Amino acid sequence: MFVFELPEIGEGVVEGEVVRWLVKVGDDVSRDQPLCEIMTDKATVEISSPKAGRVARLHGNPGDVVKVHAALVEIDLGGVGAASAAKPAPIAAAPVTMPAPVATPAPKAAPAPAAAPAPLLAKQDLPEAIAARMPAPPVDRARTLASPAVRHAARGAGLDLAQVPGSGKDGRVTRADVEAFASMPEPVAAPALVAPTPTAGDERIRIIGLRRKIAEKMVQSYRTAPHFTYVDEVDCSKLVALRASLNTLAGERGVKLSYLPFIMKALAIVFREFPTLNAVMDEAEFTLVVRREINIGIATDTDAGLYVPVLRNVDQKSVLELAIEVADLTKRTREGRAKVEELTGGTFTITSVGNIGGRFATPILNHPEVAILGVNQIHDRPVAIDGKVEVRPMMYLSPSFDHRVIDGAVAARFVSALKRLLERPEALLLDLR
Repeated sequence: MFVFELPEIGEGVVEGEVVRWLVKVGDDVSRDQPLCEIMTDKATVEISSPKAGRVARLHGNPGDVVKVHAALVEIDLGGVGAASAAKPAPIAAAPVTMPAPVATPAPKAAPAPAAAPAPLLAKQDLPEAIAARMPAPPVDRARTLASPAVRHAARGAGLDLAQVPGSGKDGRVTRADVEAFASMPEPVAAPALVAPTPTAGDERIRIIGLRRKIAEKMVQSYRTAPHFTYVDEVDCSKLVALRASLNTLAGERGVKLSYLPFIMKALAIVFREFPTLNAVMDEAEFTLVVRREINIGIATDTDAGLYVPVLRNVDQKSVLELAIEVADLTKRTREGRAKVEELTGGTFTITSVGNIGGRFATPILNHPEVAILGVNQIHDRPVAIDGKVEVRPMMYLSPSFDHRVIDGAVAARFVSALKRLLERPEALLLDLR
């Protein structure tokens, strides 16, 4: 019997979530045949069998997390038919790694006797802020990951560092975690949470795979960075005209110009004046890292969920080059062919729903980046121009910022500079301000 362990599937990857099995117990498999899909923080990959044989046991169900070098599949190497008389082993049960949503219907608990005290709520059933302060099982404080400065800050705040949830790499506790924990309100009496009454036809949907990764990332971002959104509108008259005139030339090269390449080029120019917007946070050291490279991620809607492929060195490319790269990278992302390295390393993100509709949104940061630009629909509406009412193609920009390091005034000036460039986009072709 050969026990196949989850291999190392990327630098820094220590575990992966089973998205789905491509084989079942009793199946005959050949060498290099895909066994399952595993999702990590970086990408979803197929894991192939290193040997031929018969599947005797699968470790983990879809949604379960398997550590690197932990048993994944047991393969009987006796060959096809060797294990036909044996009863297939069941799929090994693994602990569920995420509780079901609060809104999931569940039977009501029987009421406690009148003379008995009210039952205590489980920690996972309490509101997050309260649950965070509940006593946790004993923790080895020496193994709590934190820098000396963070440990000093925790002692100064009178906190037990082992009880502070860490948002850094491998659960490292950061200064921001300590400050956030210290600012939490003291626990108050919490009302019992009553589950909704089950209704015929209700459906339970387990949150797994990419959807869970997105959820975890959004929670981490929203808890770690205090967001604020700033909205301004852009007169896109010249941008619409320029794009239309250049589309003929682009079409000769098989490219259809969207507005994204113009916006990306404008961002690259504006970052020269506002470099702290092209930056990421090092939470472990509570340090703002201003990036020299300009690597812009494009939030891309796919059948599998939301991915953010990254275009690198945007400042070194022309509008046409960016158009070609955007079209190619987003197409391969939707088809599931983007490489792992093309989905990481971003310094700033653009999210656009203009092709769907809507006027503006309040996007959540793509942590650890400190800013994200919401690009919205260009729509004709009446505006006052030199005392006269004219119909112009207008667009709202709605970027969000990490208020820990970006002040409102900086955000406003940044958006104003971006607006000026988009309202005279001919400057983009000459790289002028």
